[in-house]
Amino acid sequence: MKEKRIKLKKIPLLVAILSLIPILSFAFIYNNNLEKDITNPDFVTEEVLEETTPVINETKKIINPYLAQDVTIGKSYYDYNGQEEEQINSITVHDNTYMQNTGIDYVSENEFEVVAILEGTVVDVKEDDISGKTVQIKHDNGYVSNYQSLGEVTVKKDDIISQGQVIGKSGTNELEKELGNHLHFEIYVNGQAVNPIDYLDKELKTEKEN
Repeated sequence: MKEKRIKLKKIPLLVAILSLIPILSFAFIYNNNLEKDITNPDFVTEEVLEETTPVINETKKIINPYLAQDVTIGKSYYDYNGQEEEQINSITVHDNTYMQNTGIDYVSENEFEVVAILEGTVVDVKEDDISGKTVQIKHDNGYVSNYQSLGEVTVKKDDIISQGQVIGKSGTNELEKELGNHLHFEIYVNGQAVNPIDYLDKELKTEKEN
């Protein structure tokens, strides 16, 4: 019986073929697993989700602090750049002291409900002999709204308030008793009192994580 011998010139070709087998097998398995991972929703890790939290720009309109139709402005905000007559009508006098009005006084013959101009958190509820009952609400973007001369308060400190929610009712106080039933309303932006007319019924742009 004759032994079959492989010619030397065929050995390199055979070695090359044998060495390619594990490489091709690994590539096939890796590619198959990759396709499965891509189509599998579990392939996205929690770390990736945390790093790609989208930010949505929202636009919200600031509403008036009341809903009643018979409410009018009894005293306006004191504008340092305004006309002299307007400035005179925006002065509050108490105990022979003249003070520039830092908000708007809304008046009505009838008691009216007072509502939050934006969603936020109640940061202060107090009662003062001069200003009456007061509610202060903190909003996004450095906005704070202040409601004074309330006859009734229906919220408490740390309450989460939605826009338009009733927080109390109009009333009277000693500081502006000549106005009778009214609401003294103020807006602060980053700690500074601003003219509410420039912000009410205007759109406020906020950023919110989705």
